Amino acid sequence: MNGISKGEQAEAFFKEGYNCSQSIALAFYDEIRDETGLEKEKLLRMVSSFGGGMGRLREVCGAVSGIFLVAGVLYGYDDPKDPQAKKDHYARIQKLAERFREETGSIVCRELLGAQGGDKSPVPSARTQEYYKKRPCPQMIRLAADILEAYIKEQ
Repeated sequence: MNGISKGEQAEAFFKEGYNCSQSIALAFYDEIRDETGLEKEKLLRMVSSFGGGMGRLREVCGAVSGIFLVAGVLYGYDDPKDPQAKKDHYARIQKLAERFREETGSIVCRELLGAQGGDKSPVPSARTQEYYKKRPCPQMIRLAADILEAYIKEQ
């Protein structure tokens, strides 16, 4: 998907049926694969739990969780005895969250969905035309991916 933004890619993946977090991860799959060698199918399974604000619990937005996951792969720490690396990474995550919150008012799925955020059934909603008219999810996914893409370019 060369030539289009990560946000456009992520939104397109969501419209194919991937959940919000998977859509973000897929948009950044080349970077993840280059860093880890992880197969696409394993990545998709790894992030599948974060859709719908973590298993449709409507907690942290899955798109936000997705950018956190990608940021962890690209910039995270792995030494538990390195408090500076942990501090730096947590500051990075808070910065990404704040950028999203500045644009949307929240990083919490149920708050972003408004009245629809009360539905915590494990049954996913059908992706109909009506779904896309009512839900801000495609726009949230695009925004999250664009925020991370801009952050990566700043580095």
